[in-house]
Amino acid sequence: MRIRLLIISVSLLASACYYDKEAILYPETNCVPPASPSYQADVVPVMNQFCVSCHSGNFASAGVKLDSYTEVMKYVNNGQLVGTITWASGYSPMPKNGNKLSSCNISKIQAWIAAGSPNN
Repeated sequence: MRIRLLIISVSLLASACYYDKEAILYPETNCVPPASPSYQADVVPVMNQFCVSCHSGNFASAGVKLDSYTEVMKYVNNGQLVGTITWASGYSPMPKNGNKLSSCNISKIQAWIAAGSPNN
């Protein structure tokens, strides 16, 4: 009986171990806004992951297209892009029916805009 209890105890202790990697558990702690923000490197990946599935093509949701630099710039210039991704009052929070973008992704986009929204 003691051996069985010992085996069960050891198995429970071993299964209590987990993969403890800070970058995976706390991804926001490793986010540093880019010094030289780039549309291709910093904005496009976020748009592709969270926006383009609804906001592209001929049937873009609400007529808002975010699948090219020219289209994105329309919403940068009128302030809607930042308003919607930060869930600011008076703007429709995006992504619709989803979680707010991470502060890391928001800071990348804001850094790019603050740098003059370069098309590179």
